[in-house]
Amino acid sequence: MMFYLFPLAAGFLLDLILGDPYFLPHPVRLMGRGIEVGERLLRRAFPDTERGQIAAGTILGIWVPLLSWFLPFALLFVLYRINLWLGLGAETVMCYQILAVKSLKKESMKVYAELKKGSLSGARQKVSMIVGRDTERLNEEQIAKAAVETVAENTSDGTVAPLLYMAIGGAPLGFLYKSINTLDSMIGYKNDVYLFFGRFSAKLDDAANFIPSRISALLMILASVFLRMDYRGAWRIFRRDRFNHASPNSAQTEAVCAGALGIQLAGDAYYFGKLYPKKTIGDAKRPISFEDIAAANRLLYGTAALCFLTGLAIRALLYWMMGA
Repeated sequence: MMFYLFPLAAGFLLDLILGDPYFLPHPVRLMGRGIEVGERLLRRAFPDTERGQIAAGTILGIWVPLLSWFLPFALLFVLYRINLWLGLGAETVMCYQILAVKSLKKESMKVYAELKKGSLSGARQKVSMIVGRDTERLNEEQIAKAAVETVAENTSDGTVAPLLYMAIGGAPLGFLYKSINTLDSMIGYKNDVYLFFGRFSAKLDDAANFIPSRISALLMILASVFLRMDYRGAWRIFRRDRFNHASPNSAQTEAVCAGALGIQLAGDAYYFGKLYPKKTIGDAKRPISFEDIAAANRLLYGTAALCFLTGLAIRALLYWMMGA
């Protein structure tokens, strides 16, 4: 039993302690490089028409996740047969690389630090590293809101979802999920460049996150109880605003976070120079401040801890079922 749980448990703890060392090669960056190369090759191979772009994007959206699952599976298959500890060590490192709890906190708190010292230009630059919207014209409150939204959304994408997938299928399934998430972040845009090419990847990401995003929201509500935040407000806003987003998943955790903190998130935003009208999430009881970034990170860590325990329970249950 302990051997079965070890990679997930150790990988989670390593992520909390070390985060993402920038000087080491990271599998997600390799996925990104592969997606860029694949996109170039497929765009050349298929006609620049709606059907051609959809076909090319679909091929990319299928092959990247398959390779992202198969390569770690094959490697672990060999290593576990050579030596148990070699396999456990390799899978632990893989699980650690899939998670992004500390990195999410670290990057968002860089925005916090710039806002706290009054550097608007510095805060814009830091927040541009973690959000997809245009940041050049954002004021202090808008910057803080963007950072809080990123922490809330990625509580699911970067923590809960990969933990759940790894609990079910180990590191290979975690990498498969991570590749789907990376595809969406790179080509899942509804703009002139990716409207058709990225359609399959965007839909696949919606499907992969459908259940995890809702589990994330429920765990976040529970975390708000332990953290003595406004859990009643979190539940109320979750029920009311969880679908106030173009994505069926993104507003799930954003709604909980907005309710727990008593702030309003989302609303209109600029992407690639174009204004996109968006519904708001939560009630504007007060202006958003940089302190809400720190509060969102406390909620992130509380939710991550609860999901970690849930993941161990799922993995233990699967071990028992296989043994039975």
